[in-house]
Amino acid sequence: MPDAMKVFITGGAGFIGSHLVDRLLYQGNFVTVYDNLSSGKEEFIRQHYANPHFRAVKSDLLDFNSIMQNIEGHDIVFHLAANPDVKLGSVETKLDLEQNTIATYNVLECMRRNDIRRIVFTSSGTVYGNTPDVPIGEDYGPLFPISLYGTSKLACEGLISAFCHLFGIQSWMFRFGNIVGPRVTHGVIFDLMNKLRKDPTVLEVLGDGNQTKPYVYVSDCIDGIFYAIQKASDKINLFNLAVPTVTSVKDIVRMILKKTGHEGTMIRYSGGSGGWPGDVPRIQLSVKRLKSLGWEAKFTSDEAVSKTIDSLINFTHV
Repeated sequence: MPDAMKVFITGGAGFIGSHLVDRLLYQGNFVTVYDNLSSGKEEFIRQHYANPHFRAVKSDLLDFNSIMQNIEGHDIVFHLAANPDVKLGSVETKLDLEQNTIATYNVLECMRRNDIRRIVFTSSGTVYGNTPDVPIGEDYGPLFPISLYGTSKLACEGLISAFCHLFGIQSWMFRFGNIVGPRVTHGVIFDLMNKLRKDPTVLEVLGDGNQTKPYVYVSDCIDGIFYAIQKASDKINLFNLAVPTVTSVKDIVRMILKKTGHEGTMIRYSGGSGGWPGDVPRIQLSVKRLKSLGWEAKFTSDEAVSKTIDSLINFTHV
């Protein structure tokens, strides 16, 4: 990316978004964060408030007029805002439709009207649904998501594709593995650490513990995004952003208990192959497409989990 770009980031106060903000400002860009703070945290971006290159807007992506007013004059959009919790979709069935799909349409339409021609979108490996126990590439299909979250992300990809073809927009879309690291606000590591802090005698674990997924350290995630933007120049650029290794929930439990000194804690598994309705129990993402450009993550899945546990221990004092 050229220097001193004007960047509009939806969800910029969130876990991944705030790390992205840090990187963009470090590079000398002008950054507008647009976030309703429903899951993002002001404390993640407060250190930038005095930076003249930074602006924060507390507003919702369902407010079309607000987006139109605030997106004007930007060069590129990083669209990260979404409901971050896959589990919630089975309870509030409109949540992913509104916060993910309709919000994405609003962003794209405001881009079109303001002649903004580039978008970076954070999708998810959940779009693949239940898959064979082999690394899944970006050309795998047909795609049948099993969660409303995955469904909404797939719909967003479709909307972006259509806007790219119809209105001359260029996109970079990333199907994430499980992104973890400092400032993480949800997910299995975060949830287990909170449970252990509240009751160190018994640790309730959703599922049978055999769920396995690729965990990606957040700095690797940011590195991968920027590398792909620099190296890939098609109209639509789609990548799995993950690591070639996976970690099981049982291994995460073992690491947490060892690192916190609670190896005697009783573990109680709820049973079932998935942790909740819509949970994909096992997924492995092929990273050949990004690797062919010359990028590889610095940390394995296990290393990403280990570093994240350390950061949460320092934060929560388990």
